[in-house]
Amino acid sequence: MKVELTDVSETKKTLTVEVPPEVVDIEISRVTQGYARQARIPGFRPGKAPVHVVRKRFREQILHDVAHDLVPRVVGDALRDKNVQPVDTPKVRDLQLEEGKPLTFTAAIETAPHVDPGDLSTVSVTRPEMPVSDDDVDQALSRLRDRLARMEAVEDRGAEQGDTVVMHLSRQRLTGPHGAELEPEAPEKHEGVSAEIGAAANPPGFDEGLLGVTAGTQKTFEVTFPADYEVEEMAGARVEYSVEVTAVRRRVLPTLDDEFAKDLGEFATLADLRGRIRTDLEQDAERERTRRMRQALLEQLAARMTGEVPEGMVAREVDRRVEEFARRLMDQGVDPRQAAINWDEFRTQQQAPAVATVQSVLVLDAIAARESLEVSAEELDADISGYATRAGRTLAEVKAQLAQQDQLDSIRTGLLREKAVSHAMARATIVGA
Repeated sequence: MKVELTDVSETKKTLTVEVPPEVVDIEISRVTQGYARQARIPGFRPGKAPVHVVRKRFREQILHDVAHDLVPRVVGDALRDKNVQPVDTPKVRDLQLEEGKPLTFTAAIETAPHVDPGDLSTVSVTRPEMPVSDDDVDQALSRLRDRLARMEAVEDRGAEQGDTVVMHLSRQRLTGPHGAELEPEAPEKHEGVSAEIGAAANPPGFDEGLLGVTAGTQKTFEVTFPADYEVEEMAGARVEYSVEVTAVRRRVLPTLDDEFAKDLGEFATLADLRGRIRTDLEQDAERERTRRMRQALLEQLAARMTGEVPEGMVAREVDRRVEEFARRLMDQGVDPRQAAINWDEFRTQQQAPAVATVQSVLVLDAIAARESLEVSAEELDADISGYATRAGRTLAEVKAQLAQQDQLDSIRTGLLREKAVSHAMARATIVGA
């Protein structure tokens, strides 16, 4: 087999391959035999058709299968022989495959550039001050109190700011935007609507129409939307609302005392609850501090990568960012295909941060190689077992699935890079520690 490796740039290489015809013919014969055992050809019993008939009838499929099986093996052997480690799937082109002739093709290979992480002690990371104050604890306690508020019926007065009005509601536009005339339209009717007076989502002027209502109130009122209202089709429009109030409720906040703490199940006093809240806030602050320091470290490591960045790695990172954003939209109940997002523009915006991420990854890989960092089988199992426990499955089941999906190596690589981050952070100069 003839193999020639040509350097195109620091990260791009071209592999030119010629496989001898005898090797090609052996592969063609092997694949043809497989077709012959299963082929159903008119005039012959299943599996009894002559090989030359099978080869002629299924020529294109046979050559396709030969290329599909042989080319990856040849490329893999050639790269191992040349001690080249690609960072992306080689792109094969100019493939020539015929019976009795050499198999020839070229493959575009992307590799990681040489990276020198340099002296890690010259990396300077500031440890941000993130104290938890009494006011922070008070605000968290107030939010907890708000979540535990109960609703009670209001029977001794009319609805006030902050009350919730439960009603049957009919809504009809009287004019279009900026007073434009409309064709008569049927009112929109909604049963059992709840609206908190003063809520930001309420239409302008709607709250005033509900002030003072009581259970049993039937009322019709108009609202004129502002001319600069953010929803263009409603800007300057007049809308008539008809309501039939079924209930008025108010939020009753629990008293902040020891009983409030006891109701939460694990605190004897309000002081105990405040102590837990402070601890939780301090843990949150420490996680945020670690995140910021890690980000600062990665940014400085990325700056040490001055060579060419593999295009394939950047493209995969952009894809990952797009997919992650689409998943977040779906988690919020938004269909990414229906969202008003210019995805081409979004991909362009992700290009620069993707390059920075790839740069930092390449430096981390160089650190791991220079320092001979490794991920043990026990460390890999410990990481996977956490997922297995959350999924209610055994470690063996999850590992088998990951192995089948060729994901074990990517998990190991991720753990190795985290080790490199820890190694770099341990040797960096921490300001404010």
